[in-house]
Amino acid sequence: MVKNSFISVISQEEKEENRGSVEFQVFIFTNKIRRLTSHLELHRKDYLSQRGLRKILGKRQRLLSYLSKKNRIRYKELISQLDIRESKPR
Repeated sequence: MVKNSFISVISQEEKEENRGSVEFQVFIFTNKIRRLTSHLELHRKDYLSQRGLRKILGKRQRLLSYLSKKNRIRYKELISQLDIRESKPR
């Protein structure tokens, strides 16, 4: 179920240079979320993994909201590259 196409979004050079960038952090969180989601499909009662997934989802959501406030163009590009749907404003 986990796609390998999203791994090629950020090239090797960018990974080494911009580890602290918002895009890279969202990319890493997205990989973790997809991995945990596939794990939880097999192990439905793994409550600690469910909690970890919720924590990572919250962190990614906060980073995405920060990016959408600071630079809407980069936010749209990142959403389209990672195939994450756009969150609804509150």
